Amino acid sequence: MLVKCNLSTLMGKHRYSIKDVHEKTGLARATISNLYNDKATRIDYDTIARLCNLFQCDVESLLTIEKTTNDDASNASNKMEELQWIKSR
Repeated sequence: MLVKCNLSTLMGKHRYSIKDVHEKTGLARATISNLYNDKATRIDYDTIARLCNLFQCDVESLLTIEKTTNDDASNASNKMEELQWIKSR
């Protein structure tokens, strides 16, 4: 299974920029950018709450789970390991 963030879709519907979301929620721009580009590897409950409050949506509108084949899951796992290795350098 793969968790996908729909922040870019929500921002597009409301015509919000990363700067707008940053100013309205107080979240770090880097956090918003990672979620917008679906590159985040984790998300805090507080971040979810702030975004859902801003967009007046439920968690299911912000985050969705996609079923994957074993190959897709393996590739996602490999990608996560690679990102963690890069961050540790």
